[in-house]
Amino acid sequence: MKRVVVGLSGGVDSSVAAYVLKEQGYDVIGLFMKNWHDDSVTISNECPWLEDSNDALLVAEKLGIPFQTVDLSAEYKERIVNYMFNEYENGRTPNPDVLCNREIKFDVFMRIAFDLGADFVATGHYCRKATIDINGKEVHQLLAGVDGNKDQSYFLCQLSQAQLAKALFPIGHLTKPEVREIATKMDLVTAEKKDSQGLCFIGKVRLPEFLQQQLQPKTGTIVEIPATDPCYQQTLPEGLSQEESLQLQAKPYIYTVGQGKIVGQHQGAHYFTIGQRKGLNVGGTAEPLFIIATDVKENIIYTGQGQQHPGLFRQALHIQPHEVHWIREDLSLNIGESMPVEVRIRYRQPLQKATLYQFESGLYIAFETPQSAITQGQFAAWYHGEELLGSGVISS
Repeated sequence: MKRVVVGLSGGVDSSVAAYVLKEQGYDVIGLFMKNWHDDSVTISNECPWLEDSNDALLVAEKLGIPFQTVDLSAEYKERIVNYMFNEYENGRTPNPDVLCNREIKFDVFMRIAFDLGADFVATGHYCRKATIDINGKEVHQLLAGVDGNKDQSYFLCQLSQAQLAKALFPIGHLTKPEVREIATKMDLVTAEKKDSQGLCFIGKVRLPEFLQQQLQPKTGTIVEIPATDPCYQQTLPEGLSQEESLQLQAKPYIYTVGQGKIVGQHQGAHYFTIGQRKGLNVGGTAEPLFIIATDVKENIIYTGQGQQHPGLFRQALHIQPHEVHWIREDLSLNIGESMPVEVRIRYRQPLQKATLYQFESGLYIAFETPQSAITQGQFAAWYHGEELLGSGVISS
């Protein structure tokens, strides 16, 4: 009998994942990850992990499976939280959930599971795995979840073939209502529990307050750039190579205070991100202000009015060579090659038609239509149909 260790989070999805595996005849062990108890960076006055851990224990008892808690807080602080602070401090916006899957659930946690004699690690992600044979070699595919509203393949975009080989996603073929129905039928304590909105396995986080405990507030100016600024009228010079053209299309706009007018103050450019509307506290504009750029060195936030402000849009993005990651290594591009794909640059974004171009200088993604709020530090993930092929950290 194959042994599976399930990451029981205290939510309904992982609860049903454990149930499904047990029904399929696996030897199932439930493991709760405790990822936070550092009082020097208080997340909130609540202690959500205690409640979650208790719910996970009740589910394990109901299903009749062994259960234990593992403390991964030191690894989580080092690999996820410190990385987050560093990225925000440098004006980038990280995605901690993607990192948590790569660094914690399918690395540290997976090694603990193997020490318990596990053959596989399972989670409650809404995605699927398939295995195909290519020239006599097993190749694992990461596929979108059947429930289009809940598909979480994006969060697993940094997994490797070795990690996928040992991963199971028992609820990827189910919809959220079906999962809740199973939990209700089994009388699981998590059946009606709301989905977690917080950081991966930590719980509720109010990000500005979280960041302010590590990154000191400092007053700076908010500048509004008019949509008619001449920088938006520039066209590409003739005679450029494809790489030079993509380089210019991916380059973020660089602003100066003189291009616009000062409309307010903020408490630190490193707390804000491209495309953000809330938290600026500037009134009196015909349309809401959106952040179009942040300058953490000079501590200036540049904004534009309305969702269609040209400063929000770009046609292409760039990924540094060392940040290009292929799940399907057999499909990775050689220098000079290109590939039509569909791309998302944030969770829940509908897939966008695009083309990948691989150069020595890295990977460029050119979109069919300009994209809003391309953000440094976030992950771009590329798909072919339902399959997620690879991803990379957006550098510009």
